[in-house]
Amino acid sequence: MDKYILPVIVGTLLGFVARIILLRTDFRQYPTYPTGRIIHLSFGFIAAFIGAVAVPSIMESDWAAVTFLGLAATQFREVRKMERETLEKIDSMELVKRRVGFIEGMAQAFEGRNYVVMFSALIATLFSVYNIWFGIIIGLILVLFVRTRIKGKLLMEMADISEGDIRFEGPNLLVSDIHIKNVGLEESRKVIMERAVGAIITPENENSVVTLSHLGQRQAMLHHLANVLGSYLDSGEPDLIPLSKRNMDDGRVALFFLPKEKDFKQIKEVLKHVPILDSAIRLPRQSDKGKGSS
Repeated sequence: MDKYILPVIVGTLLGFVARIILLRTDFRQYPTYPTGRIIHLSFGFIAAFIGAVAVPSIMESDWAAVTFLGLAATQFREVRKMERETLEKIDSMELVKRRVGFIEGMAQAFEGRNYVVMFSALIATLFSVYNIWFGIIIGLILVLFVRTRIKGKLLMEMADISEGDIRFEGPNLLVSDIHIKNVGLEESRKVIMERAVGAIITPENENSVVTLSHLGQRQAMLHHLANVLGSYLDSGEPDLIPLSKRNMDDGRVALFFLPKEKDFKQIKEVLKHVPILDSAIRLPRQSDKGKGSS
Protein backbone atom coordinates (compact mmCIF):
# COMPACT_ATOMS: atom_id res chain seq x y z
CA MET A 1 0.00 0.00 0.00
CA ASP A 2 3.05 2.29 0.27
CA LYS A 3 2.85 3.05 -3.46
CA TYR A 4 -0.56 4.65 -2.90
CA ILE A 5 0.46 7.03 -0.10
CA LEU A 6 1.68 9.84 -2.37
CA PRO A 7 -1.30 9.62 -4.80
CA VAL A 8 -3.72 9.69 -1.83
CA ILE A 9 -1.97 12.75 -0.41
CA VAL A 10 -2.11 14.51 -3.80
CA GLY A 11 -5.80 13.66 -4.30
CA THR A 12 -6.74 14.72 -0.78
CA LEU A 13 -4.90 18.04 -1.04
CA LEU A 14 -6.34 18.89 -4.46
CA GLY A 15 -9.85 17.96 -3.32
CA PHE A 16 -9.41 20.10 -0.21
CA VAL A 17 -8.22 23.01 -2.35
CA ALA A 18 -11.39 22.65 -4.44
CA ARG A 19 -13.47 22.93 -1.24
CA ILE A 20 -11.57 26.03 -0.14
CA ILE A 21 -12.34 27.63 -3.52
CA LEU A 22 -16.03 26.79 -3.19
CA LEU A 23 -16.22 28.18 0.35
CA ARG A 24 -17.17 31.84 0.37
CA THR A 25 -18.40 34.14 3.09
CA ASP A 26 -20.01 36.95 1.12
CA PHE A 27 -22.56 39.65 1.89
CA ARG A 28 -24.96 36.97 3.12
CA GLN A 29 -22.51 36.39 6.01
CA TYR A 30 -22.83 32.64 5.81
CA PRO A 31 -20.99 30.46 6.59
CA THR A 32 -19.87 32.53 9.53
CA TYR A 33 -16.22 33.29 10.10
CA PRO A 34 -14.35 31.50 11.59
CA THR A 35 -16.66 28.92 13.20
CA GLY A 36 -18.80 28.15 10.16
CA ARG A 37 -15.76 27.94 7.90
CA ILE A 38 -14.02 25.48 10.22
CA ILE A 39 -17.05 23.17 10.10
CA HIS A 40 -17.32 23.24 6.32
CA LEU A 41 -13.58 22.89 5.73
CA SER A 42 -13.53 19.89 8.07
CA PHE A 43 -16.33 18.24 6.09
CA GLY A 44 -14.48 19.11 2.88
CA PHE A 45 -11.27 17.47 4.07
CA ILE A 46 -13.15 14.31 5.07
CA ALA A 47 -14.87 14.22 1.67
CA ALA A 48 -11.54 14.65 -0.14
CA PHE A 49 -9.93 11.89 1.93
CA ILE A 50 -12.83 9.52 1.28
CA GLY A 51 -12.59 10.12 -2.47
CA ALA A 52 -8.81 9.66 -2.48
CA VAL A 53 -8.79 6.46 -0.40
CA ALA A 54 -11.50 4.87 -2.57
CA VAL A 55 -9.00 4.40 -5.44
CA PRO A 56 -6.44 2.16 -3.68
CA SER A 57 -9.27 0.29 -1.96
CA ILE A 58 -10.74 -0.67 -5.34
CA MET A 59 -7.36 -1.47 -6.88
CA GLU A 60 -6.50 -3.78 -3.99
CA SER A 61 -9.97 -5.38 -4.15
CA ASP A 62 -10.66 -4.33 -0.59
CA TRP A 63 -14.42 -4.36 -1.04
CA ALA A 64 -15.11 -4.11 2.67
CA ALA A 65 -13.29 -0.78 2.71
CA VAL A 66 -15.24 0.38 -0.34
CA THR A 67 -18.51 -0.49 1.40
CA PHE A 68 -17.42 1.45 4.45
CA LEU A 69 -16.46 4.44 2.32
CA GLY A 70 -19.81 4.32 0.57
CA LEU A 71 -21.55 4.32 3.95
CA ALA A 72 -19.43 7.28 5.05
CA ALA A 73 -20.33 9.16 1.88
CA THR A 74 -24.04 8.82 2.62
CA GLN A 75 -23.47 10.68 5.87
CA PHE A 76 -22.95 13.87 3.87
CA ARG A 77 -26.69 13.95 3.45
CA GLU A 78 -26.68 15.03 7.07
CA VAL A 79 -24.88 18.19 5.95
CA ARG A 80 -28.05 19.35 4.22
CA LYS A 81 -30.11 18.65 7.32
CA MET A 82 -27.61 20.48 9.53
CA GLU A 83 -27.55 23.53 7.26
CA ARG A 84 -31.33 23.60 6.94
CA GLU A 85 -31.83 23.55 10.70
CA THR A 86 -29.13 26.17 11.30
CA LEU A 87 -30.45 28.54 8.64
CA GLU A 88 -34.03 28.18 9.85
CA LYS A 89 -32.96 29.21 13.35
CA ILE A 90 -30.99 32.17 11.99
CA ASP A 91 -33.86 33.16 9.72
CA SER A 92 -36.26 33.52 12.64
CA MET A 93 -34.24 36.57 13.77
CA GLU A 94 -34.04 38.28 10.35
CA LEU A 95 -36.13 41.38 9.60
CA VAL A 96 -36.29 40.39 5.92
CA LYS A 97 -36.33 36.61 5.93
CA ARG A 98 -34.81 34.10 3.50
CA ARG A 99 -37.81 31.75 3.71
CA VAL A 100 -37.97 28.06 2.86
CA GLY A 101 -36.97 28.13 -0.83
CA PHE A 102 -33.76 30.05 -0.28
CA ILE A 103 -32.81 28.00 2.79
CA GLU A 104 -33.33 24.70 0.99
CA GLY A 105 -31.27 25.89 -1.96
CA MET A 106 -28.35 26.86 0.29
CA ALA A 107 -28.52 23.56 2.20
CA GLN A 108 -28.57 21.60 -1.06
CA ALA A 109 -25.57 23.55 -2.36
CA PHE A 110 -23.49 22.76 0.72
CA GLU A 111 -24.26 19.05 0.39
CA GLY A 112 -23.50 19.01 -3.33
CA ARG A 113 -20.13 20.72 -2.87
CA ASN A 114 -18.90 17.85 -0.71
CA TYR A 115 -19.70 15.40 -3.52
CA VAL A 116 -17.84 17.62 -5.99
CA VAL A 117 -14.82 17.58 -3.67
CA MET A 118 -15.03 13.79 -3.30
CA PHE A 119 -15.18 13.28 -7.07
CA SER A 120 -12.27 15.70 -7.69
CA ALA A 121 -10.09 13.88 -5.16
CA LEU A 122 -11.00 10.48 -6.63
CA ILE A 123 -10.07 11.51 -10.19
CA ALA A 124 -6.82 13.21 -9.11
CA THR A 125 -5.79 10.12 -7.11
CA LEU A 126 -6.66 7.76 -9.96
CA PHE A 127 -4.35 9.53 -12.41
CA SER A 128 -1.66 10.02 -9.75
CA VAL A 129 -1.38 6.25 -9.28
CA TYR A 130 -0.03 5.95 -12.84
CA ASN A 131 1.89 9.23 -13.00
CA ILE A 132 2.11 11.65 -10.11
CA TRP A 133 2.70 14.74 -12.26
CA PHE A 134 -0.11 13.81 -14.62
CA GLY A 135 -2.38 13.40 -11.62
CA ILE A 136 -1.41 16.83 -10.29
CA ILE A 137 -2.13 18.42 -13.70
CA ILE A 138 -5.53 16.69 -13.95
CA GLY A 139 -6.30 17.73 -10.37
CA LEU A 140 -5.43 21.36 -11.08
CA ILE A 141 -7.65 21.27 -14.18
CA LEU A 142 -10.51 19.98 -12.02
CA VAL A 143 -9.87 22.72 -9.46
CA LEU A 144 -9.95 25.32 -12.25
CA PHE A 145 -13.19 23.78 -13.57
CA VAL A 146 -14.73 23.96 -10.10
CA ARG A 147 -13.72 27.60 -9.78
CA THR A 148 -15.13 28.72 -13.12
CA ARG A 149 -18.06 26.40 -13.84
CA ILE A 150 -19.69 25.36 -10.59
CA LYS A 151 -22.00 28.34 -10.49
CA GLY A 152 -25.73 28.77 -10.75
CA LYS A 153 -27.70 31.21 -12.88
CA LEU A 154 -28.16 34.82 -11.91
CA LEU A 155 -31.25 37.00 -12.21
CA MET A 156 -29.70 39.17 -14.94
CA GLU A 157 -29.52 36.09 -17.20
CA MET A 158 -33.29 35.68 -17.37
CA ALA A 159 -34.85 39.08 -16.69
CA ASP A 160 -34.52 42.81 -17.29
CA ILE A 161 -34.48 45.12 -14.27
CA SER A 162 -35.88 48.65 -14.36
CA GLU A 163 -36.98 51.26 -11.84
CA GLY A 164 -40.65 51.44 -10.91
CA ASP A 165 -42.49 54.56 -9.78
CA ILE A 166 -43.74 54.55 -6.19
CA ARG A 167 -47.20 56.12 -6.02
CA PHE A 168 -50.47 56.02 -4.13
CA GLU A 169 -54.04 55.90 -5.37
CA GLY A 170 -55.85 56.71 -2.17
CA PRO A 171 -54.52 54.22 0.38
CA ASN A 172 -53.38 51.77 -2.34
CA LEU A 173 -49.62 51.54 -2.90
CA LEU A 174 -48.49 50.83 -6.46
CA VAL A 175 -45.14 50.28 -8.15
CA SER A 176 -45.74 51.56 -11.67
CA ASP A 177 -49.02 49.83 -12.58
CA ILE A 178 -48.73 46.88 -10.16
CA HIS A 179 -50.67 47.03 -6.91
CA ILE A 180 -48.61 46.16 -3.83
CA LYS A 181 -50.82 46.66 -0.76
CA ASN A 182 -53.13 48.95 1.17
CA VAL A 183 -51.45 51.43 3.52
CA GLY A 184 -53.92 53.08 5.87
CA LEU A 185 -51.71 55.26 8.05
CA GLU A 186 -50.89 58.70 6.67
CA GLU A 187 -47.57 58.71 8.51
CA SER A 188 -46.55 55.41 6.88
CA ARG A 189 -47.49 56.75 3.43
CA LYS A 190 -45.29 59.78 4.00
CA VAL A 191 -42.31 57.59 4.96
CA ILE A 192 -42.87 55.37 1.94
CA MET A 193 -42.96 58.30 -0.48
CA GLU A 194 -39.75 59.70 1.01
CA ARG A 195 -37.68 56.52 1.28
CA ALA A 196 -39.17 53.68 -0.79
CA VAL A 197 -37.78 52.41 -4.08
CA GLY A 198 -39.61 50.24 -6.60
CA ALA A 199 -38.16 47.79 -9.12
CA ILE A 200 -39.80 46.03 -12.05
CA ILE A 201 -38.43 42.62 -12.99
CA THR A 202 -39.41 41.75 -16.59
CA PRO A 203 -38.95 38.06 -17.57
CA GLU A 204 -37.27 37.34 -20.90
CA ASN A 205 -39.32 34.26 -21.90
CA GLU A 206 -41.94 31.76 -20.75
CA ASN A 207 -39.45 29.86 -18.57
CA SER A 208 -38.48 33.08 -16.82
CA VAL A 209 -42.11 34.01 -16.22
CA VAL A 210 -42.79 30.81 -14.31
CA THR A 211 -39.45 30.85 -12.48
CA LEU A 212 -39.90 34.43 -11.26
CA SER A 213 -43.43 33.71 -10.11
CA HIS A 214 -41.97 31.41 -7.45
CA LEU A 215 -42.47 33.00 -4.02
CA GLY A 216 -39.11 31.75 -2.79
CA GLN A 217 -37.30 33.37 -5.71
CA ARG A 218 -39.03 36.69 -5.11
CA GLN A 219 -38.20 36.55 -1.39
CA ALA A 220 -34.55 35.86 -2.29
CA MET A 221 -34.46 39.17 -4.18
CA LEU A 222 -35.79 41.08 -1.16
CA HIS A 223 -33.43 39.32 1.24
CA HIS A 224 -30.40 40.13 -0.91
CA LEU A 225 -31.37 43.78 -1.03
CA ALA A 226 -31.75 43.91 2.75
CA ASN A 227 -28.42 42.17 3.35
CA VAL A 228 -26.38 44.34 1.00
CA LEU A 229 -28.04 47.75 1.27
CA GLY A 230 -29.68 47.56 4.67
CA SER A 231 -33.37 48.08 5.30
CA TYR A 232 -35.28 51.00 6.80
CA LEU A 233 -37.32 48.66 8.96
CA ASP A 234 -37.84 47.47 12.51
CA SER A 235 -40.08 44.91 14.17
CA GLY A 236 -43.71 45.95 14.52
CA GLU A 237 -43.75 48.01 11.31
CA PRO A 238 -45.97 46.00 8.92
CA ASP A 239 -46.49 48.96 6.55
CA LEU A 240 -42.75 49.11 5.81
CA ILE A 241 -42.09 45.41 5.21
CA PRO A 242 -40.63 44.79 1.70
CA LEU A 243 -43.02 43.01 -0.64
CA SER A 244 -43.20 41.60 -4.15
CA LYS A 245 -46.26 41.35 -6.37
CA ARG A 246 -46.74 39.90 -9.83
CA ASN A 247 -48.70 41.14 -12.82
CA MET A 248 -50.57 37.97 -13.74
CA ASP A 249 -51.11 39.08 -17.35
CA ASP A 250 -47.49 39.47 -18.46
CA GLY A 251 -45.48 37.95 -15.58
CA ARG A 252 -43.69 41.14 -14.51
CA VAL A 253 -42.72 41.24 -10.82
CA ALA A 254 -42.76 44.49 -8.81
CA LEU A 255 -40.55 44.88 -5.75
CA PHE A 256 -41.26 47.38 -2.99
CA PHE A 257 -38.35 48.10 -0.68
CA LEU A 258 -37.06 50.76 1.74
CA PRO A 259 -33.24 50.78 1.57
CA LYS A 260 -30.94 52.78 3.81
CA GLU A 261 -29.82 54.79 0.77
CA LYS A 262 -32.24 55.62 -2.03
CA ASP A 263 -29.98 54.80 -4.98
CA PHE A 264 -31.49 52.67 -7.71
CA LYS A 265 -28.13 52.03 -9.40
CA GLN A 266 -26.98 50.14 -6.32
CA ILE A 267 -30.28 48.29 -6.07
CA LYS A 268 -30.14 47.23 -9.71
CA GLU A 269 -26.58 45.95 -9.32
CA VAL A 270 -27.57 43.84 -6.32
CA LEU A 271 -30.64 42.44 -8.09
CA LYS A 272 -28.59 41.49 -11.15
CA HIS A 273 -26.52 39.14 -9.01
CA VAL A 274 -29.37 37.44 -7.13
CA PRO A 275 -28.97 33.66 -7.66
CA ILE A 276 -31.77 31.70 -9.29
CA LEU A 277 -32.93 29.04 -6.84
CA ASP A 278 -32.90 25.43 -8.03
CA SER A 279 -36.36 24.93 -6.56
CA ALA A 280 -37.69 27.88 -8.57
CA ILE A 281 -36.46 26.83 -12.02
CA ARG A 282 -39.26 25.71 -14.33
CA LEU A 283 -39.13 24.82 -18.02
CA PRO A 284 -42.66 25.10 -19.40
CA ARG A 285 -41.32 25.56 -22.95
CA GLN A 286 -40.32 21.90 -22.86
CA SER A 287 -44.02 21.11 -23.07
CA ASP A 288 -43.89 22.27 -26.71
CA LYS A 289 -42.23 18.94 -27.53
CA GLY A 290 -45.28 17.12 -26.23
CA LYS A 291 -47.57 19.34 -28.23
CA GLY A 292 -45.56 18.69 -31.37
CA SER A 293 -45.59 14.92 -30.92
CA SER A 294 -49.35 14.92 -30.49
